[in-house]
Amino acid sequence: MTISLLVVDDQASVREALAVMLDLADGIHVVATATNGKEAVAAVAEHHPDVVLMDLHMPVMGGAEATGHIRAASPDTQIVVLTTFDDDDSILAALHAGASGYLTKEADRAKIEQAVRSAASGQAVLAPEVQRRLLSLASRPARVEETFTLTAREREILGLIGEGLRNPEIAARLVISEATVKTHINNLFAKAGFHSRADAVRYALGR
Repeated sequence: MTISLLVVDDQASVREALAVMLDLADGIHVVATATNGKEAVAAVAEHHPDVVLMDLHMPVMGGAEATGHIRAASPDTQIVVLTTFDDDDSILAALHAGASGYLTKEADRAKIEQAVRSAASGQAVLAPEVQRRLLSLASRPARVEETFTLTAREREILGLIGEGLRNPEIAARLVISEATVKTHINNLFAKAGFHSRADAVRYALGR
């Protein structure tokens, strides 16, 4: 299946380079580009891309605000942020708005391509430097009441998902089998009503 992609960046040189580079990748087709968040919202409504590669700080409308509008109007469209900013406020604003991935512009071509593919399959993608920043955030005490009850192990696994760990890494960290990890994840997804790993990441960070 070919992944349709919208590239959003206010810098023409960056936007055009990304569009050309990713359109050449196997299984990825760039259907449009946009120079700001407002244009991105309109482009999604017109082209219905599978994934949007979104800059954050842009004129007219920023990437986080545009992400919120896009996710509300087109929940099947996944957003991967690609930005120079990796501060806590920028990361949380994007993830809380509904982004399923966050990369900095230090990422190479292979990482960007993989992020697009992972987002299209519903997986959360976080750059290593972003994961490090989220370690402390994910370990903070809960700030809101849950409307569902998780076991201690499910809560532990949810926190590790929030750190960006994959199933094999969670299994190694907890010294349990990967099959057991999958069982716990299926249970907590059912309880919490999560539809994707990105939903779990956003919930873990918003606690």
